[in-house]
Amino acid sequence: MSNLLKQPNLVKVLKQGDLIEAVFMEKTPRAAYFDLGAYGTGVVFGVELKNSQDILKNLEKGGMVSGKVVELDNEQGYIELSLAGAEKQKTWQVLKDYMERGEIISVKVSGANSGGLLAKFEDVGGFIPSSQLMADHAPKVEDGDRTKLLEALQKFVGQDFKVKVIDINPRNNKLILSERETVEENVKELLVKYKVGDVIDGIISGVADFGAFFRFADNPKIEGLIHISELEHRLIQSPKEVVKLNDAVKAKIIEIKDGRVSLSLKAMKEDPWLKAEEYYKAGQEVSGMVAHLHPFGAFINLDHSLQGLVHVSEFGGVEEMKKKLEAGTMINFVVEAVKPQEKRIILKIKK
Repeated sequence: MSNLLKQPNLVKVLKQGDLIEAVFMEKTPRAAYFDLGAYGTGVVFGVELKNSQDILKNLEKGGMVSGKVVELDNEQGYIELSLAGAEKQKTWQVLKDYMERGEIISVKVSGANSGGLLAKFEDVGGFIPSSQLMADHAPKVEDGDRTKLLEALQKFVGQDFKVKVIDINPRNNKLILSERETVEENVKELLVKYKVGDVIDGIISGVADFGAFFRFADNPKIEGLIHISELEHRLIQSPKEVVKLNDAVKAKIIEIKDGRVSLSLKAMKEDPWLKAEEYYKAGQEVSGMVAHLHPFGAFINLDHSLQGLVHVSEFGGVEEMKKKLEAGTMINFVVEAVKPQEKRIILKIKK
């Protein structure tokens, strides 16, 4: 270490966390020593020695290995190293290179939770979100029950999956993987024959909180998404209000981008707002079912697939509104205004 102090330029170059090539000198029951050239002597001991047993058992005197700098100058004047940490750091670099090149890698599924699959690449753990699984592997649990989701995913534990790295952060031990991305190129080729505006026959292959997955009948390898906002002209809380798993439906393509296709179910239905002023007039008495309560008011399902809104000010506050309205109940209202351009029908409680 005294040599280092005489050469401050070297001290600046070497810092904690750096990888350095180390030549194996000797091993004692408590430590292993390495020649670091101009930097002095490196040592591996304690927990790091235990973690490095697999590396050291095949290392002969004079053999070279990578070490990660843990401490620049310990009490004995040695540079503390981690061999296992160096191997893991190199693995992170390899994964980063794979992500930049867009290469497909193989990982082993080591566990599951309700949000996706845990996977291992060598000594680094990663995560495959359910949304990044291929259609055949994505859990098809219609009611979104977490226990059922977990059961559906646990069957993949122990299997090898082909994936791409889509997000990586070694400092936070974050590695996000995607199985769906591995088929993107093939899907791009298959989508060439389709265009925006095409009406497609298909089945609902999955239902999630944010929408429904739609598998093409004429090309089952293609699976698109119908966002919740494209399922119905009225506001809905859950896709399950409109579709269920394995429903056969027609949907219109509204976007094709980067190997992904978005579709619309409501585009296949006549927009009820075009005739809203024919159905309802200001001052008209109507009956409607309470659909959803929000801090700003309540949405009421009316006839003709239309929806009205009773503002919270009608009740004096949210708590008062909750006392008077309950989802699923029929209530009598008076139409205050019809605004089809804004897709709004303003209602008041019938006095």
